[in-house]
Amino acid sequence: MTSSEHTTSEDLRGVGIRGRKAGFSEDQIYGQIFDAIIEQRLAPDTRLAEDKLCDIFNVSRTVVRKILQRLAYEKIVQIRPNRGAAVANPSVKDAHEVFEARRAIEGAIVRTASAVISPSELESLRRIVAEEEACMTRGDRTGWIRLSNRFHLQLAETSGNETLLSFLRELLSRSSLVVARYDSTSRAIGSPATHGKLVDAMASGDDDKAAQAMAAHLDHCEAQLNLDGEEPPIDLHTVFAGVTKK
Repeated sequence: MTSSEHTTSEDLRGVGIRGRKAGFSEDQIYGQIFDAIIEQRLAPDTRLAEDKLCDIFNVSRTVVRKILQRLAYEKIVQIRPNRGAAVANPSVKDAHEVFEARRAIEGAIVRTASAVISPSELESLRRIVAEEEACMTRGDRTGWIRLSNRFHLQLAETSGNETLLSFLRELLSRSSLVVARYDSTSRAIGSPATHGKLVDAMASGDDDKAAQAMAAHLDHCEAQLNLDGEEPPIDLHTVFAGVTKK
């Protein structure tokens, strides 16, 4: 059993999951667990014990099981026979397939969005990019992950295609798990600069250029992941960055 499987109710509260003292709805509880996974506050393989979730949220097992089944349907939780639920742990094959699917889905999204996006919507995307850059500057990785997902979802919403948006929601969830599993250097996968280039391409009104920018962005994201099974080299300067000379 891995250390992540020993999760206690206090551990879950420690990653920002709050109890149902304010009378949270089922959707709100789902949202709290979903956000904790997608923002990588809960690592892959972390056990999601039903009794502890019942205690945290002050709800019945029936409610907790319903929420876990919903998360399992979206492939960000695994329900394992005789072992219960745990945060999904994607394989290397899963990782490649997720990015292959994103290239197909988001290529279609950006082409459609480029034809209809308004100046105010472009400015809204630029504000997200600026907020991403601010998060990276202050080392707020959780904030950056949330904003990166928001950027892609807002772009999909701009396209007006609800089916593509639905597919993308699942793929973004799975992408965050892939990054949590294979980004062992804790760097920001896919810098805001590539989002900025994508917005510039869309502003030009050239849907081919925009589609190429999206493909380049996703290729860049996938290339930064450690999917070859090798451990990254240890940088002693990074390890001891907080040490001050006397």
